[in-house]
Amino acid sequence: MGNHAMASIELPVQTLEAPVKHRRAAAWLQATPLTLTFALFFIVPLIITLIVSFWDFNEYQIIPAFTFKNYAAIFDGCSSMTDVCVTFKTYWSTIKFCAIVWAVTLLIGFTIAYFLAFHVRSSGMQTVLFLVCTIPFWTSNVIRMISWMPLLGRNGLVNQALVSAHLVERPLEWLLYSNFSVVLAFVHLYTFFMIVPIFNAMMRIDRSLLEAARDAGASGWQVIREVVLPLSKTGIVIGSIFVITIVMGDFLTVGVMGGQQIASVGKIIQVQTGYLQFPAAAANAIILLAVVLLIVWALTRVVDIRKEL
Repeated sequence: MGNHAMASIELPVQTLEAPVKHRRAAAWLQATPLTLTFALFFIVPLIITLIVSFWDFNEYQIIPAFTFKNYAAIFDGCSSMTDVCVTFKTYWSTIKFCAIVWAVTLLIGFTIAYFLAFHVRSSGMQTVLFLVCTIPFWTSNVIRMISWMPLLGRNGLVNQALVSAHLVERPLEWLLYSNFSVVLAFVHLYTFFMIVPIFNAMMRIDRSLLEAARDAGASGWQVIREVVLPLSKTGIVIGSIFVITIVMGDFLTVGVMGGQQIASVGKIIQVQTGYLQFPAAAANAIILLAVVLLIVWALTRVVDIRKEL
C-alpha cells in the first residue's frame, strides 16, 4: 500500500520534468539558426581579422608569420611628445566628427520624435510623417551625397543665392569639400537612425505622467526635462550607438564630401586595403573596433538597455 502511494506521488514529478526538458530543447533549436548566422558572419570574420592583423607583409605578398609590426607601425611616433603621431591625429579627427554628428542628430532626432509622439494625435498621420522621414533612404547613400554638390559647390545654388543677395562678396569655399560638408552629409544620412529608437521610447511613455506634471504646474520645458527626457534615455542610448558605430567606420562619406582631403580611420583602412596591405588594415580595424566597443560600453553604463526594454 505504501509503495503504491509513493509511486503515485513520484509519477507526476516525472511527467512534469519531461515537458520542461522538451521546452528547453525546443528553445535551443529555435536559437540555433540565429547563433550559427551570428557566428558565421560576425565571430568568424572577426577572428580572421584578428589573426591577419598579426601577420607580416611586403610589397609582393602576405607572410603568415606572427609579428607586432603592424601595431607598432600604427603608434610609431606617439612616444614623442613634441609631435603627435598620425594615428592619434586621425582618431581624434574621426572622434571629433563622430561627436559633432552625434550631438546634431540627437538634437534633430529628439525634436522630430517628440513632435511625432506628442503633437501628432492621429496614428495615421504619424505613420505618414514617419514614412516621409524614410524617403531619403529610397536612394543610395552615394546619390544622396552627390545631390549636395550642385547646392554647396562654388557655383552652386547656395553660393549664387548668397552672392545675389549681397550677403557675401565671393562664393564661400568651405561649403563643399570641408569639415562642414562632411558633417552635413553625415547628419543627412544618419539622423533617421536616431529618430526611430527615440520615437519608440517616447511612444511607451504613459501620457498621464505628462498630464500630472502639467497639473502640478510644470512648464513645457520642465515636462521635457523631468519626465520625457529621463523616460527616453533608452531610445537615446540605442540611437547613439547606431549613429556612433556607423560614423566611426564610414569612409565613403568622408572621401566624397571631404574631397579626399580629410583623414579618418575608415579612410586609412580603405587605402591600406587598396594597396593590398591587409595585415596593416586589419590592425587598424581591430583598434577601431576596440575604440567603438569602449564608447558603446560607456553608453551602456548610462542605461541598462536589457532592463529597460
